Amino acid sequence: MPSTTPPEFADLLAQATRSAVHLEMRDIYAVDYERGPFAEWRAGHRHDPDDRAAWWRPWLDLVQQTIARGVVIRRARIVSEPVSEYTRYLHDNTFTNVAAGESVRWLPRRKASALALPGNDFWLFDARVVRWNHFTGEGRSAGGEVTDDTAAVKLCSDAFEAVWALATPHDQYEIR
Repeated sequence: MPSTTPPEFADLLAQATRSAVHLEMRDIYAVDYERGPFAEWRAGHRHDPDDRAAWWRPWLDLVQQTIARGVVIRRARIVSEPVSEYTRYLHDNTFTNVAAGESVRWLPRRKASALALPGNDFWLFDARVVRWNHFTGEGRSAGGEVTDDTAAVKLCSDAFEAVWALATPHDQYEIR
């Protein structure tokens, strides 16, 4: 079922019954240095973990609802070290993902050298459907595609589990 117009992400997550895993392999994603959350973070703004209303967003609601249905959500990030400024920003804000119920781990890129990894970031739903995420060189979204091809599913499942086994849980990963 390859598709150049993938279903809405929320629909794919809504159809998941057991698991949703996400592998991120870029050091930067669609950064606006002039305005928005990254610019605010660069200017010194930090979310107060006790002020959930100030940082809770629709994504976190969706995650929490999905987890409440019994779906396990895991996210693994492969990062270069020393990390990029954007990765520092991600790390600083990942407590929000964890608060919503995601399990997040970090893997230094040098530890991923011997792993067979797909060419694109992806989400894998219930170990049966892959949503590839495509990006431009500057990290802007360039769309995506969805497939249930068994070889692609196996590649993504094996890659994610290999990364997960080597990666450090968020609360133990120290930025370098």
